[in-house]
Amino acid sequence: MKLAIFDLDHTLLSGDSDVLWCEFLMAQGILDRAGFAPRNADMARRYADASVTVQAFCDFYVGTLEGRSLAQWQPICERFLNEVVVPRIPASARALVDEHRQQGHTLIMTTATNRVITELTARHLGIAELIATEVELSGGICTGRTTGTLNMREGKVTRLRAWLHDRGLSAALLDTAVFYSDSINDLPLLQAVGEAVAVDPDERLFEHARSRGWRVLRLAR
Repeated sequence: MKLAIFDLDHTLLSGDSDVLWCEFLMAQGILDRAGFAPRNADMARRYADASVTVQAFCDFYVGTLEGRSLAQWQPICERFLNEVVVPRIPASARALVDEHRQQGHTLIMTTATNRVITELTARHLGIAELIATEVELSGGICTGRTTGTLNMREGKVTRLRAWLHDRGLSAALLDTAVFYSDSINDLPLLQAVGEAVAVDPDERLFEHARSRGWRVLRLAR
């Protein structure tokens, strides 16, 4: 059994799903652009330079879901997938996933973005296993808060090990696993697997990959 693990944003997706989600909600009038756009841009910048805390990052974006049920979000998420996400998934990313599928590998998407936003994306790509930041519900309504271990930085390692444990699988599978990511934020998981691949990496990850001899993959976008 070989695990093929994929980050989503700026890896399989040409863009950041959280940022795109917020832009979509502003375009629909669900979020106020004047008040929210500067905060969204600042959060994206702080994530890129790895200066934001995991809790602050996840709380900020999960907060956009507050006050609606999953059933109410479903048609909005479907529109987001079809209108925003699908056009930003390049053929080269699909081919990468298909290459591993054809080899019989177990496909996993792991993302700091919450499950409500990313579940349809994973399904669209034919990736059955999704590890994402989880959203708290109260009475069926999104509270705007997270729950459980946040799936970001070291949390991605913790959550993946828990995924293996829950299925009765050996943690030694990480030794032969391959993980694709663009971001220095994913360094903990890149260091935990047997094969780390930097996909269109940010500057800090590129330098780290070069010093470690990791493969650097450039996708046609």
